[in-house]
Amino acid sequence: MVASVLAWPGAVAIGVSLGLLGSGGSIITVPVLVYLIGQDEKLAIAGSLFIVGSIALVGSLQYIRLGMVDWRNVVIFGLPGMVGTWLGAMLSVWVPGIAQLFLFALVMLLASWLMLRPVDLEALPAVRRAAWKIATDGLLVGVVTGLVGVGGGFLIVPALVLLGGLAIHTAVATSLVIIALKSYSGFVKYLDVLDTQGLVLDWPVLMIVTALGVVGSLAGARIAYRMPQNQLKKGFGLFLIVMGGYILARSLPEALQFAESVWQTLRPVDPLIP
Repeated sequence: MVASVLAWPGAVAIGVSLGLLGSGGSIITVPVLVYLIGQDEKLAIAGSLFIVGSIALVGSLQYIRLGMVDWRNVVIFGLPGMVGTWLGAMLSVWVPGIAQLFLFALVMLLASWLMLRPVDLEALPAVRRAAWKIATDGLLVGVVTGLVGVGGGFLIVPALVLLGGLAIHTAVATSLVIIALKSYSGFVKYLDVLDTQGLVLDWPVLMIVTALGVVGSLAGARIAYRMPQNQLKKGFGLFLIVMGGYILARSLPEALQFAESVWQTLRPVDPLIP
């Protein structure tokens, strides 16, 4: 019960992150579901896709109403991303939950590097790149989304700026729509994955976390224009280093055991060794 209560501030933080940066929601969601609520890794990843997809969808509505979403990039980036997410969720059947959590920690550290590197997205020139580059990036980000349960906003927003030629605030708005599409695509596939493994989603918890996250996203969006994006990115990047390091340390021993068992299975057998 105490763990569940402690999870509610984390749920609000999920939405605030999405509202402020158009990213970072699932980076918080999976640890909240695993460490504060005590869910199985695969349940947490599947639940993360539903929660983040729902929060992103609600958060995107105000941007859609204001005409800030770039629908060209939604199609070019988002549709391949949906395919990639479905494929990533399908691959998760053969990956144990602890290994997914280990990969999740590595993705967090990658996200922290992207957040902290000295690139001023607001100062970059708006130059549109080839559509196939945007689509390829969307597909790859989608696979990561489906495999480890991240919405991928920390990869989507820079990609939309660098490849799509969008201004930072337009990229954030467009990112929310793409995150919703990709997350729901992966979640639908995860329903099959969970069913085959006899796992059942805790819908009351998912709905409470989603509702609190929606409140957080609306609050985050209202203050997004009042705070410098680069300072927000730096602070969030430092937070990712701490969280990524913690999850990496927690999951590393079991992940190494899994890697060793895979190696023992795949390595060639020497007939001279009894």
